Amino acid sequence: MLRLENATYLVHDLDDAIAFFTDALGFTLRQDETFEGGWRRVVVGPGAGTGADGEGTGLVLALATSDDARARVGRQAGDEVAFFLRTDDFAAQHARMLAHGVRFREEPRHEVYGTVAIFEDLYGTPWDLIQPPHA
Repeated sequence: MLRLENATYLVHDLDDAIAFFTDALGFTLRQDETFEGGWRRVVVGPGAGTGADGEGTGLVLALATSDDARARVGRQAGDEVAFFLRTDDFAAQHARMLAHGVRFREEPRHEVYGTVAIFEDLYGTPWDLIQPPHA
């Protein structure tokens, strides 16, 4: 069995990113450890997932330290939607995110594949918030 455990996500500030993902999106802080030499590993992800460990795929928040990496923050997928955040309760998640100042690029719309709206993370990266039909 193969599954994607984590994906690297470039950030300008680890603490600001932790606050965004845990407060605005409701993610769980899965790991926040500082190792010898000062390297800090931070992993966030949705609470209950479908992975073998019950957590699903997480994001390893990586501090952008080079000029090249800093230029890529917020443009990790170019101009395309980078990530797709699935919810079982669109209205509640949408309200939570609005209350935390998350910017939506559009009003929620109903498509054959579910209710969806594009929002931006703290760096302007586009994401889909989506609730499939019958979720």
